[in-house]
Amino acid sequence: MAQPRSRSSLPALMGAAAAAAGASVCCVVPLVLVLMGISGAWIANLTALDAWRPWFSAATLACLGWAFWTLYRPAARCRTDGACVDPAQLRRRRRWLWIATGLIALLLLFPYYIGWFL
Repeated sequence: MAQPRSRSSLPALMGAAAAAAGASVCCVVPLVLVLMGISGAWIANLTALDAWRPWFSAATLACLGWAFWTLYRPAARCRTDGACVDPAQLRRRRRWLWIATGLIALLLLFPYYIGWFL
C-alpha cells in the first residue's frame, strides 16, 4: 500500500523567497549590480518596479503564513492514516522555516534600513 506524502512547507518557502526577491528588486538589484562593477543608465529603470512592492510583500507574507500553518498546525505531527512524522525531522523543518523567515524579513525590510548604511 502506498504511503501518502507528508505535506512539505518547501513550496511555500520557495514562493515566499521569490516574492521577497520581487519586492526588493527595486532596491537590492541596483545596489548589487553597482557593487559588482556593472553600471549604466538602465539600472535606474529598475526603480519602476517599486509600485509592485506592496503586492510582492503581501504575497510573501501569505506564503510565509502558509508555511507556518503547514508546520505548526496540530495535524503536522500525524497524518490521517496514523503515521507520524519524526519529531527530530519536524524540529529541523521548523528551524529552517525560522531561518528562512529571518532572511526573507531582511529582504523585505531592505528599502527601509539601507539608508542607515549609505
